[in-house]
Amino acid sequence: MKLVLDAVFGVENYRAEIIWKRYGAHSNSGTYGRIHDVIFFYAKSQTIIFNKQHEPYEEAYIKERFKFEDDDGRRWAEQNLANPAKRPNLTYAFTAKNGVTYDPPPNGWKYTKARMQELDDMNGLHYPAKAGGRLRMKNYQDERLGVPVQDIWADLSVLGGSSPERLGYPTQKPRALLERIIAASSNPGDVVLDPFCGCGTAVDAAQKLGRCWIGIDVTHLAIGLIEKRMREGYGDDLPFETIGSPKDLASAQRLAVDDPHQFQHWITLKLGGYPWMGGKKGGDRGVDGYFYYIGDDGSTQTGVISVKAGNNVNPAMVRDLGRVMARDGHNLGVFVCAAMPTKGMVDEANSHGLFETHFGGETGLVGNRYPKLQTFTLAELFQDKRPKLPPLVSVNRKAARVEVRKSHQPGAQGGLDI
Repeated sequence: MKLVLDAVFGVENYRAEIIWKRYGAHSNSGTYGRIHDVIFFYAKSQTIIFNKQHEPYEEAYIKERFKFEDDDGRRWAEQNLANPAKRPNLTYAFTAKNGVTYDPPPNGWKYTKARMQELDDMNGLHYPAKAGGRLRMKNYQDERLGVPVQDIWADLSVLGGSSPERLGYPTQKPRALLERIIAASSNPGDVVLDPFCGCGTAVDAAQKLGRCWIGIDVTHLAIGLIEKRMREGYGDDLPFETIGSPKDLASAQRLAVDDPHQFQHWITLKLGGYPWMGGKKGGDRGVDGYFYYIGDDGSTQTGVISVKAGNNVNPAMVRDLGRVMARDGHNLGVFVCAAMPTKGMVDEANSHGLFETHFGGETGLVGNRYPKLQTFTLAELFQDKRPKLPPLVSVNRKAARVEVRKSHQPGAQGGLDI
């Protein structure tokens, strides 16, 4: 990889090799556990943008270096106020707000009289306990940026399985990693390009830091995840354009024929779900995606999506999805097909009945019924229709549990206490 980058950017534009600690310790290695990734830092030319980044001080360093505390708990270190060079213009007596006048050091003070007065007004000077002692400046720990970042990055949080950032994309990076890279090498308003953008961590970080951005990926899974991520993170009013995804029924039908797997990912994300991304082909057990909704008790529940891209659909496929739902304990399922469903398929779906939840609808906490299993077509999607489902929630923003119970107050007509 480095040889290729040398050829593209030029050996002279190589700047650094960064070691990023990506994992915790491994116990399954026969030698040394591989817990890091390598990041190559190249420049476009000899002139570069580089904004120095900082990481927090370690706790041991704070206790050793900033060993004094104010009454309010702010930690500080002493700093000499003597000028290292002879400065006659900074040689003056200074009267602090404690009423004591302090003679200047032999070479003069480090700061002007106005600056010394400013520090004193902000409680930034330490008065000596003994007469004739030296005035010191308080160097507050919470005003320091921290340690300048070096070429070993071990301070960034690992993107674990329980991280609210996690989208299930296999090579996903933590946003803090991309924020550091983008903040160091660009300024607000600059354009950030990620030509292999995956689930969009770089464009998310660029948006957060006030940069313009372009993300490119070959899969509809990646592009759909980025669209979902940006809408959920920044709202529906965030202006961006997606180029290359189906825009009408004809282009969507073409995708279904050309690449059924990509079609499954694309339409699952379009319907507010999350594609199944685990294991080998066929390991999905008839499920192509999941969606999350608020259940009857206020907790987050999971529904399933099955997608058929071909024209050969029949009632047995709908029946199979119903069996999967029963087997895995899902109350809701959506059978999505590019072709029009037959009457037998619709009848099979309707035979599963309705699911009732007290959450949903525009009126809020009221009783709502939804088909347990329903068919949905590609044509309906481009008619601005959606499956009949309770309010969907993000996989990373699961609803808090809410206690719901029937009211037993006299005269209550099946009321709810929330």
